[in-house]
Amino acid sequence: MSAPLLKVEDVSKHFGGFTALSHVSVEVAPGERLGLIGPNGSGKTTLINCVSGALKNDSGDIVFKGENLNGLPPHQRTRRGIARSFQIPRPFHSMTPVENLAVPLEYVTHRGAAHKADIRGEAEAILAEMGLAGKMNAPCAGLSQVELRKLELARAMAARPSLLISDEAMAGLSNAECDEVLAILFKLSEKGITIIMIEHIMHAIMRFSQRVICLDAGKLIAGGAPGDVVKNPDVQRAYLGA
Repeated sequence: MSAPLLKVEDVSKHFGGFTALSHVSVEVAPGERLGLIGPNGSGKTTLINCVSGALKNDSGDIVFKGENLNGLPPHQRTRRGIARSFQIPRPFHSMTPVENLAVPLEYVTHRGAAHKADIRGEAEAILAEMGLAGKMNAPCAGLSQVELRKLELARAMAARPSLLISDEAMAGLSNAECDEVLAILFKLSEKGITIIMIEHIMHAIMRFSQRVICLDAGKLIAGGAPGDVVKNPDVQRAYLGA
């Protein structure tokens, strides 16, 4: 059995007297599709922020590809292969999708070493993979909500990650639009990219995830096959109340 790509070991995070994460441990295998669920305020985003480096965990370890990442800033973690999309897309609205992707490609992936024509070609290939071939040179201000979500995934993929964290990429989308985003994530998974999906849309989690973990009040309360986790009494209690 291969070593885990990501190990979260006994991680805790506090904000003053509030405990956002309490001794959370989880391993993610290379190529795995992992679903992360939990009610609002359960600690999902805090956990992902600790993994990506946006927050510093107070205790415990974040280990990626065998390297302890504690203390590393977000851009260094991105260069090691961790990328995330955000629930609320914030592209440069005055720029086109190609220009938006040129920023991470030039300054993160290639660090100024690639020719501008190569960067543009790579940006166009990523956008085509995301279903944005027809909008490459359109102003981002005119993109639809689902197109903005695809662009957000494209910007994450520009960093060439081995681990992609998808943070509620389907929130507020129609069923047909959710299917479009799911199709993209499945395609990325088939290329060998490990994906952690954070979602409140249960049918999406059930379809996509090979394994699901559930947080509640900063604690890991369940983990396993999607069908088993949603039937877990503790999970049902967390979502529905006693």
